[in-house]
Amino acid sequence: MGTERKDALRFEPPDEASAREIRRALTAWFAAEKRDLPWRRTRDAYAIWVSEAMLQQTRVEVVKDYWPRFLERFPTAEALAEAAEESVLEAGSGLGYYRRARALQAAARVIAAEHGGEFPRDLTAALSLPGVGPYTAGAVLSIAHDVPTALVDGNVERVFARLFGLDGVRGSGPLMRACWDAARFFVERDADAVPPGAWNQALMELGALVCTPKSPRCGACALAALCVAHGEGRAAEIPSPRPRRVPTEVALEIYVVERDGLWLLEQRPPGGLMAGLWEFPTVETTGTGLFPELLAGPLESGLEPEQDLLSIAHGITHHRIRGRVRAARLGGECSEGPRPLTWVAPASASELALTGMARKVAEHLRPEPNG
Repeated sequence: MGTERKDALRFEPPDEASAREIRRALTAWFAAEKRDLPWRRTRDAYAIWVSEAMLQQTRVEVVKDYWPRFLERFPTAEALAEAAEESVLEAGSGLGYYRRARALQAAARVIAAEHGGEFPRDLTAALSLPGVGPYTAGAVLSIAHDVPTALVDGNVERVFARLFGLDGVRGSGPLMRACWDAARFFVERDADAVPPGAWNQALMELGALVCTPKSPRCGACALAALCVAHGEGRAAEIPSPRPRRVPTEVALEIYVVERDGLWLLEQRPPGGLMAGLWEFPTVETTGTGLFPELLAGPLESGLEPEQDLLSIAHGITHHRIRGRVRAARLGGECSEGPRPLTWVAPASASELALTGMARKVAEHLRPEPNG
């Protein structure tokens, strides 16, 4: 392919011999080295779609635990469509993808109502589903049905950026457009000889296992001999990192109110971050607005903080959260305020759709089974 680049962010298709060698080398490597992941043992589009939704910004090892339990609970799109939202959120609790869980259920309802319960095989129809973008549609259609549909995620972007010397900023528009051009070029060629599903998975697997963000293992890469960045000794530098965003510091006071062996929980508002999830009564002391004010009900009843129980740290998007967890009591009856309240047994708290912070607090404070 050569190392000269007239435009570092324009994909220049390789000659046919190089393209053929790339396809052959990468798919042969994938056949020999791919991980044995549970969602690779099925061609069921619904199951693959669920795995792709879970894998976005979540480690594979975590999804390996959640995916089979989710499918056991909601084995079909119809089952997911008919489920109570609370049960769907609870099933995904701990993955940190509540917004995606809602979109997943919304799409399942469209699939059940308009597509006979089957994930559509047409790209336009797939893209019309709530929460389904070009990457997810490409993954499901190619892996489940071998439809020659391109995809680009972070792993694929990195592989193409290095392979073709596309020296741009990670996740930027120009780099993504060039990588999508490369993805379409390869997936649409010789689909009979190189199945689109195997090709797309091979790209993602190479980025996950070999062509990693830091310290890429070029010595183990099936494409090293054809890679522009490797040839220039710049594999670790391409693509360029995005400017690091300084996290916002958030301080919370979290109140654990216990009465008759039950904990008091409140539900977050229906819109915004972590909408509809349950948490311990919480006050933010830093004024970012990430956490709403404590309910009027407990405040009017005279919530009185007592001793400190523990400190806890958590991260949400670009926020670094530190919580001071305190035991508290109510001076009077607990009345319903603008946000719903519930009393729950500690042993049953995990059955609710809790925020990640509330789950951490509950796990620290929940008594041992024989305690």
